[in-house]
Amino acid sequence: MKILKILLLSLIFLVCFCALAFPEAGKFGFVNSLRIQTEYKEFADAQDKLDKDVTMWQTELDSMKTEIDSLQYELDKQSLLLSEEKKKDKEDVIRGKKLKYKQYSTEVFGVNGKMERRNAELVKPIRDKIMLIIEKIAREGNYSFIFDSVGSNIAYADRKLDLTDKVLEELSKLEK
Repeated sequence: MKILKILLLSLIFLVCFCALAFPEAGKFGFVNSLRIQTEYKEFADAQDKLDKDVTMWQTELDSMKTEIDSLQYELDKQSLLLSEEKKKDKEDVIRGKKLKYKQYSTEVFGVNGKMERRNAELVKPIRDKIMLIIEKIAREGNYSFIFDSVGSNIAYADRKLDLTDKVLEELSKLEK
């Protein structure tokens, strides 16, 4: 991890050095993707849709868990009164419900689960639209690089290089 940070900082330093040494190489800019996600209404709408789906799936899981807990409580309460066969039957039912619970949880919230697929379905077209706008701004403004300041280890950048407002302006033009 430390090596990766050093390499990334070295790369940023090299790019900045090249930009200063060879100004014809182009301009640099950055965007704040988190701010775009927060301020762009279409992103917020997509997040609301995803949140509703997640709530529905979580409610289903909670219901399954409540049923399992209730069955387990009943078994524990009646355990001494039940024959071995009845006790085993109830344990099998509980085991089956726990398995279904785990399967559903993995199907919904696991890797490549419903939540991940739904998020991609809702967000990918928006991200594609944002990337097209960033590319347009880059072409029109002769930018060689446009970085995302979120998660890219930029320690400092002049606010004059922030293109987030331009991206949001272009996005708002598309909505009209």
